[in-house]
Amino acid sequence: MSIAPSTTKDEVPQPAAPAPAPSRWAPLRPLVLRLHFYAGLFVAPFLLVAALTGFLYAGAFQAEKIVYRDEMTVAAVGDSKLPLSEQVAAARKAHPEGTVSAIRPSPAADATTRVLLSGVKGVDPAHTLAVFVDPYTGKVRGALEQYGSTGALPLRTWIDEFHRDLHLGENGRLYSEFAASWLWVIAGGGIVLWFSRRRALRKVRGTSGRRRTLGLHGSVGVWAAAGFFFLSATGLTWSTYAGANIDELRTSLGQSTPSVSAAAGGDHSGHGASASAGDAEHGVGLDKVLAAARAEGLGDPVEIVPPADESSTYVVRQVQRSWPEKQDSVAVDPTSGQVTDTLRFAHYPLLAKLTRWGIDLHTGVLFGLVNQIALMLLALSLVLLIVLGYRMWWQRGRGLAFGRPIPRGAWQQVPPQLLVPGVVVVAVLGYFVPLLGIPLAGFIVADVILGEIAHRRGKRNATA
Repeated sequence: MSIAPSTTKDEVPQPAAPAPAPSRWAPLRPLVLRLHFYAGLFVAPFLLVAALTGFLYAGAFQAEKIVYRDEMTVAAVGDSKLPLSEQVAAARKAHPEGTVSAIRPSPAADATTRVLLSGVKGVDPAHTLAVFVDPYTGKVRGALEQYGSTGALPLRTWIDEFHRDLHLGENGRLYSEFAASWLWVIAGGGIVLWFSRRRALRKVRGTSGRRRTLGLHGSVGVWAAAGFFFLSATGLTWSTYAGANIDELRTSLGQSTPSVSAAAGGDHSGHGASASAGDAEHGVGLDKVLAAARAEGLGDPVEIVPPADESSTYVVRQVQRSWPEKQDSVAVDPTSGQVTDTLRFAHYPLLAKLTRWGIDLHTGVLFGLVNQIALMLLALSLVLLIVLGYRMWWQRGRGLAFGRPIPRGAWQQVPPQLLVPGVVVVAVLGYFVPLLGIPLAGFIVADVILGEIAHRRGKRNATA
């Protein structure tokens, strides 16, 4: 007679633990993976160009100070500065061509005054010729072409235009808008994929091959994602098509950027009769106009814009884009020297302020050198992500072949209660951001056609 061995409680077989219920968002992961893969694959070259040119632009501010040091600074700081009218007269004597479009008085003890001339032969019509005058001696230290409200000189202007449109004009701007339209989509998709993976699969240490590349790609992307979202959103604010839609939306909400009224009151006929053609002196003159602006609290740096015609005023505005921003402006009557209108940055609508801060942070002027270093690091991280992304694609392949594509049909796994609202949201976004919507629609159409061709070919092979 045999006796069966006793079984302890710990040895009794336990039923298998039930598999965790799939998340209601789980069906979206294959769709997001497919979108992230193909968007990254085809948009990455445009993003790479934007990142490299953006890196150069962020460094151009410091390079500009070195390259144009002789023009931007004085040889020696004197005891007192000449009247502004004499500085402008010195600039006009050296460069009588064109007309005076604005004057930027010396903003610091060692800085030169800039007299900006428009309509100068050989200068881009959208640019001005900046004549640099020593405010202590009246000596002209040089003249350079200048562009934009930040006073970009030739080096920074060239890099700026390269980043914005590759020197291809308005059509070239489509590249940067295309990159900005898709950057946030790719970054957002990467975030979803990273956090939907099990924690153990996110590790980099101790891994190798494609898994290590994926870990590095995801880690860098997660840390830089907020910066990418910001660059995408702010880049779109002054793009061609999405930017126009954003401006229209802001206007409809009463959030457009205001401007000081330059319309003069009363009878001003002949107030500029004593001024020669192309001169900046009208009525009371530049020095009294600047004094009136100072009395209203407008500190350096400022820009003085002469009256456009006999019914206009001088406009004096602050041009400091670094924090804290100085963007106040006043209008000064040329006959009396009295301030006729005042606009404070503090009174700007909220969206106008956010737009101003966003653009200045995007261009690297809001926080100076720290801002520029942060932008350069973001650009380098984007370059690294692109390189790692293509490496993963290679490692996904077999042998020396490039990676296998992500299978079709992911959208069929998404339940209608998620798919329908998602389609509506994408349609609205595609309307307001056309360089996102149009390429996405084209990809969907091409994908459906290719899928149908593959399906029919498979059926023919099966019946053959």
